[in-house]
Amino acid sequence: MAYEMRRKDHMLSEEETKEILAKGDYGVLSTVGEDGLPYGVPVNYVYENGAIYFHCAAGVGHKLANIAHNSRVSFTVVTNAVIVPEGLTTKYTSAIAFGTAECASGEEKRSALIALINKYAPDFMDKGMVSIEKSFNVTDIIKITVDSISGKANK
Repeated sequence: MAYEMRRKDHMLSEEETKEILAKGDYGVLSTVGEDGLPYGVPVNYVYENGAIYFHCAAGVGHKLANIAHNSRVSFTVVTNAVIVPEGLTTKYTSAIAFGTAECASGEEKRSALIALINKYAPDFMDKGMVSIEKSFNVTDIIKITVDSISGKANK
């Protein structure tokens, strides 16, 4: 279910929203568990070809258990956050994506791992490639296929 943004003057274009997703340092993945409790966890990620990718230990953990229960997730990125005490406000840009999470495999998994290294450690690609080969089978890549996105800013 999509909600209408209350502050239309803060709404960003789709292009601006995708730029936030592409350039953010981290995002917060939100899932719901079998017990009905929400769970939000910050993760490093990449946004490529309209999808969000992040890595985790293969087959274990709260994130994966929740995704196995309900693959519908949301993913939030906030950038350029600056608290303005005298204005009793915060300046920011943000994006929220809704979609479906699943494990990526094969070449898609490898490409996402390479993209993560390129984003977070571009000066250490050789070391990163060795790490990919060493840890490939004990690492999962989760792909969020984005169904909808919206962006908001208080500049």
